[in-house]
Amino acid sequence: MAATRRGFVAGSVAIAAASGALAAPPKPLRILILGGTGFIGPHQVAYALARGHKLTLFNRGHEPDAWGGRVEELIGDRSTGDLKSLEGREWDVCIDNPTTLPFWVRDAGRVLAGKVKQYIFISTISVYADNKPGEDESAALLPYTGKDAMAETSAGASRELYGPLKAVSEAEAKRQFGEAVTIIRPGLIVGPGDETDRFTYWPVRLARGGDVLAPGDGKDWVQFIDARDLAEWTVRMAESRTFGVFNATGPARTLQMRPMLDAVRAGIGSDAKFVWVSDAFLDANKVSAWSDMPVWVPRNSDDAGFVQRRVDKALAAGLTFRPVASTASDTLVWFKTQPAERQAKLRAGLTPDREAELLAQWKAKT
Repeated sequence: MAATRRGFVAGSVAIAAASGALAAPPKPLRILILGGTGFIGPHQVAYALARGHKLTLFNRGHEPDAWGGRVEELIGDRSTGDLKSLEGREWDVCIDNPTTLPFWVRDAGRVLAGKVKQYIFISTISVYADNKPGEDESAALLPYTGKDAMAETSAGASRELYGPLKAVSEAEAKRQFGEAVTIIRPGLIVGPGDETDRFTYWPVRLARGGDVLAPGDGKDWVQFIDARDLAEWTVRMAESRTFGVFNATGPARTLQMRPMLDAVRAGIGSDAKFVWVSDAFLDANKVSAWSDMPVWVPRNSDDAGFVQRRVDKALAAGLTFRPVASTASDTLVWFKTQPAERQAKLRAGLTPDREAELLAQWKAKT
């Protein structure tokens, strides 16, 4: 599965290079990526290689020689504090992708502080204390209220601690690396390689055709970012040595649920018909926003601001977005390369039987 994703990643970058979309960077950089084997990491690697940078990946060695010798691979385990392979080395920039736990940042700082010129920490938009619409990077962050953030482990940290621990990790990054820190707070990350199906549900469902249950009246805001746009911009932030804190979600202009789904339908060439179902009906039938209806957050909910974050700073720093139709099309192409058992059951969204049941109830009511 990973090899298939990397092939798709490399292919999309090659297309960008052929189209002239990859302007030459100022100079080749020595880039250390902590992780590099998950969702956004392979996109970062492919893009950075296409731009002539020298890459080193540090991880537990799940995918040895995944890039055919084009990157240096160092083995270690941050969960046990094994960073020996990083000692005595220097890089221009370190991109830290997988970190949720503050002690991972602390340990990285102990080895890399003074050895890298820039530390880019991939955080999350979930660090914010509330979700008021229109807030920017200056909004208050979630507090950590546990006993000892540095003692938290992957096994012990609950889902509710995800945002607070990311916020503590941001603070630790600044403590370890000072002013040489770039913090990127993505929203929902989507596109080829996404194993959560929190966007994938829609192109896959629309590809089946027929009547498709769509939530609300189509006027609720949505925000997300294609993993490739995030990965490529992150590399460009390293090239320009841009520091600070940035929300990273999109698109650049307001997008609502109806035009988003219209773009998905157009992107995959579907003739599916949307059946828009009221919030009240969905709530009465225990259909959850986000999980049962991916991407959707009702505008009258307490979480409405989660999909209405300001991204002015990121836009000014060069963040760009490919069309939603392209993300949908590429995501569907990728999904169809997955094993049959993976394709058989989506990890988000309604099952076909549940959707059919709800559509029948709605049509009988209306």
